[in-house]
Amino acid sequence: MLLALDVGNTNTTLGLYNLEGDNPGIAAHWRVTTHRTQTVDEYGVFFVNLFEMHGMSPQDVKDIIIASVVPPVESTLRQVCESYFHVEPIFVEPGIKTGMKMRIDNPTELGADRLCDAIAAYERYGGPCIVVDFGTATKFEVISAAGEYLGGAIAPGLGLSADALFSRAARLYRVDIKRPAKVIGTNTVAHLQSGLYYGYIGLVDGILERILKEMDADPSRPPRIVASGGLARMIAPDSRYIQEIDEMLTLDGLRILFERNRMARPRGRTS
Repeated sequence: MLLALDVGNTNTTLGLYNLEGDNPGIAAHWRVTTHRTQTVDEYGVFFVNLFEMHGMSPQDVKDIIIASVVPPVESTLRQVCESYFHVEPIFVEPGIKTGMKMRIDNPTELGADRLCDAIAAYERYGGPCIVVDFGTATKFEVISAAGEYLGGAIAPGLGLSADALFSRAARLYRVDIKRPAKVIGTNTVAHLQSGLYYGYIGLVDGILERILKEMDADPSRPPRIVASGGLARMIAPDSRYIQEIDEMLTLDGLRILFERNRMARPRGRTS
């Protein structure tokens, strides 16, 4: 089996894939908090317990691929893979075979998670397409009809925006971020929820509207717009442009990247 790890600033998503046999596809997936200061053993015991709780064993894992935007945990995770899974992991980093042409100034700057999103979106939905990944930051990825990565945009995530408001406004207090019953609130909690929720939808739709104008796509083949990430199910339904929600997009991109690179390296299991 293949273990795919998407290590984000807030959460780490794990996906366990069957790549062969009668039932290929994702067998299990989990979302956990990213801890920058955990040791190799703390991560290892946690992963082993997670597997065992679901009736699985680390011995089932034959290959591992990791996309990380948190450099401090990368060496730790490498040691976890080698010590607890006895597998040498593949990291999504410069030099990996992507199969996607990059039309940006410096492809090495592109985050590993963004690359995975773009590759999976084109593989699943074709082009042109746009991905909106709602995480710590909200990322927009633009892919052409020919499957080229054209570029994108990055905005502060909804959680970051809320944190900035609560930390800098002395008389405002933290509220649960959710869709309010109406835009015009009648108390402070409702005011905050309305401004955060609908304000963020305005940000997302405003950027998408401008991206669509710049793409100048064939009207007979409009871009497919896909949402992913932890907040996708909360935000996407009120967007005027988002058509799909695909929470497995980054993990599927990792699987695709592994399959494109598996023949270029020896088997990953260490002694």
